[in-house]
Amino acid sequence: MSGFEDIEAKGFSQEKAHPVETTEAPRSEPDKIILEAGLRRGLLGRHISLISLASVIGASCFYGFGFALFLSGPLGALLGFSIVGWIVWALMQSVGEVTTMFPIAGGFIEHANRFVDPAFSFAMAWMYYFMWSVFLGSEWNGAILILQYWVPEEHMPLWAWTLVFFVFFGILTTLGVVAYGEIEYYLGWIKLLSLFLCFFLSILVNVGAFGNDYIGFKYWGHPTGPIVNGVNGFGQVFVLASAYYVGTEIISLAAGETKDPRKSIPKGVNNVVWRILFVYVGLIFFQGIVCPSDSPQLVNAASNTASSPFTIAFTQAGWSWAGDFVNALITIAFISAVNGCIYVQSRALYALALAGRAPKFFTTTSKKGVPYVSILTSCLWGFLALMNIGVTAGQVFSYMISVGGSAAYIAWAGIVFTHLRVRAGLDKQGIPRSSYPFKAFGSIWIYRFNLFLCLFLLFIQGFTAFEHPFNWRTFVTAYITIPTTLILFVGWKMWHKTHWVRLSEMDFSDRLVKLEDEESYVKPSFRSRVTALTGKVRRRHAQ
Repeated sequence: MSGFEDIEAKGFSQEKAHPVETTEAPRSEPDKIILEAGLRRGLLGRHISLISLASVIGASCFYGFGFALFLSGPLGALLGFSIVGWIVWALMQSVGEVTTMFPIAGGFIEHANRFVDPAFSFAMAWMYYFMWSVFLGSEWNGAILILQYWVPEEHMPLWAWTLVFFVFFGILTTLGVVAYGEIEYYLGWIKLLSLFLCFFLSILVNVGAFGNDYIGFKYWGHPTGPIVNGVNGFGQVFVLASAYYVGTEIISLAAGETKDPRKSIPKGVNNVVWRILFVYVGLIFFQGIVCPSDSPQLVNAASNTASSPFTIAFTQAGWSWAGDFVNALITIAFISAVNGCIYVQSRALYALALAGRAPKFFTTTSKKGVPYVSILTSCLWGFLALMNIGVTAGQVFSYMISVGGSAAYIAWAGIVFTHLRVRAGLDKQGIPRSSYPFKAFGSIWIYRFNLFLCLFLLFIQGFTAFEHPFNWRTFVTAYITIPTTLILFVGWKMWHKTHWVRLSEMDFSDRLVKLEDEESYVKPSFRSRVTALTGKVRRRHAQ
């Protein structure tokens, strides 16, 4: 049997897929709806809540925001991240409404397959997978530069670090979804507490509590002002901010492995507001009040750690250990970011294979429901970091990162468009909003406007290519994803003769299907947890 079967599934089997010792998940059939498809629902509500809140606090959040300050100043960067934050909030409302109604394996990838067109899902999914694949190589490359702050290259070459990362994350990510949830949960708390600490220290530095001069809002005034480089700088920050928000949609892909998703997913979606306000707006604001936007270290520092606004500010306040402190925070964020990156990659590849749009062997799972073939294959993309050994290859790698960034806007637009199609189909079939397990906020026009903004981001993100003289390399890397997506869509559609799903033909029969594990998980009381813990201690002593 061919590994690329054309299976135009309306949905997935309503029966719970029982994990068995066989290594292949059940394949989708036209009249069935796969809810879990060989995966295990091991993520709890607390996992989803913290993953949605802290999953995108990557290593670059501690040093990359300095480039935003340099481009547009403290107020320009703050406005850019706030505007894109609104776009992401609306995006997650779309994710919440559809994913809560259909918490299936593959998330928004399978939603597009069922409610738009299998060819649309194919094109969007492969671009999304490519995006995360090059981002993984970027994360590994960034981590190597960070770790070289402590271990010089002559003691640990670049290729050795990549092998260490492959083994470490290969083991870590094949432990299962429960281990993934627990790791992200505790690392998420560490990252959030670290941010609180950085914010608190920034306030102390700003008011001169450590013997340094009082700063206040001096860096928002003379000589640079709150906004620098005008429209050009603001436009670049607007595009840069979009790249930092990528990954917010991860909870849609996690829905197929979440216990009681119709309760957990809405909580995760509602946490997005706090993530936007606390993480992104908070980081930009506090970095902007302690570090001048014209500091040469923001773009010319010897290392990523040294270019962090926090490192610059804390060093100027007289803290010799500032670099080590920030480097430790970046390392923790790196482990969490790569862990999440591989999770998203592997589940996207698994969903593609499950629907017949990737080789069948990628559906292979362990008896614990771990798609280890997809995971280990995804880990291999980290070796892209080795391209930076050569100058020419390093340039190619930087172009691939740019291409991956533009693919994010295609995924966002695809998610919002799928939501609009689902809502139109529900209205067409007379299904009232009162029956939705989660209702997106406000009017449908909010999400139509958000689709326009996502497409606007896609088309303006390469505007610097048109500055004199015209830069054809920037133009190609910024916009190559558009014709590539169209080729994937048209090619799959013509080869497999897929059809656009009509509103009246959309299958919503399983939207109210009660999942087997719904309401089956009851959080134990504090007393029962203490009793269980003391019982374990007594049994160990008895042995």
